[in-house]
Amino acid sequence: MSGLIAVDAGQTGIRLRFIGPDGVLEHRTDGVLTDHPLLPQLASAITAFASANALDDVAVGVGASGITVPDAAELLSLLGELDVTRVALAHDATTSYLGALGERPGVIIAAGTGVVTLAVGPRAVSRVDGWGCLLGDAGSAFWIGQAGLKAAMRAYDHRGEPTVLLERLEAEYGDPPLAYIELQGDPRWVSRVAGFASAVDAAAAAGDAVADHIVSEAAAELSESVVAALREVALMSSEPPTICTLGGVFGSPRITQRFTSYLRLHWPSLELTPSAGTGLDGAQATLSLDPSSPLAGLVSVAWK
Repeated sequence: MSGLIAVDAGQTGIRLRFIGPDGVLEHRTDGVLTDHPLLPQLASAITAFASANALDDVAVGVGASGITVPDAAELLSLLGELDVTRVALAHDATTSYLGALGERPGVIIAAGTGVVTLAVGPRAVSRVDGWGCLLGDAGSAFWIGQAGLKAAMRAYDHRGEPTVLLERLEAEYGDPPLAYIELQGDPRWVSRVAGFASAVDAAAAAGDAVADHIVSEAAAELSESVVAALREVALMSSEPPTICTLGGVFGSPRITQRFTSYLRLHWPSLELTPSAGTGLDGAQATLSLDPSSPLAGLVSVAWK
């Protein structure tokens, strides 16, 4: 079957969609490992999906976490055994933006395992953070989960305040002194640390002061990224800009409310803009992006 393949690849999962004359097929598989070469992982997932569904004569649009400089030509070469006519490749911040807001000016902040902010002005774009868990991702699920685990260990050895997070750590890892050993040996340690964010949020909702402080700090970090990105593309006017939040972190009412409150210090009447679509929709949109859009410079395209 001929048509389009859209791919949204993150650390917690890879989603694939085929759009053809007879309808739509969708599939989900394991996420990418950002400490391993990325393009071979993408090629493997796309090849498996295409082969399983007898897809050929396809154009492929990809948004992926962990991309530094998109190289569609290299990905196209790795897909050599498939009949691929064109590849469009971008960082998932770009495809998240396209899925959420299309090509209009504004800013998106996508906070899941990691976090990245992308603002688009009339003539420029600005990316803030998305630098991975070792150098950035401030306010992400990993950042929250790591802060929660650290707070639990500080409570365990009496450096920090008592917190119910210690009980949550013990429930998942058993003996606290062995938790870091278990994490270091887990190839999915990033996702696992990020998974602890839900325990932090639940503890904050139950009134734990330590967890509540972590949640507030996460909201502050996220709002700071948005303001920085908007400033760079000259959208810091008195009129509220278009701001869209994406990702599981914003599933927390506490984080979303505090994030919005921080931004209302700049724009008192601000209301967040709902997303029009998903990163998978944005990956599909890379294949029809207006070349005059400021976003076009962030998408690498290769033709066979």
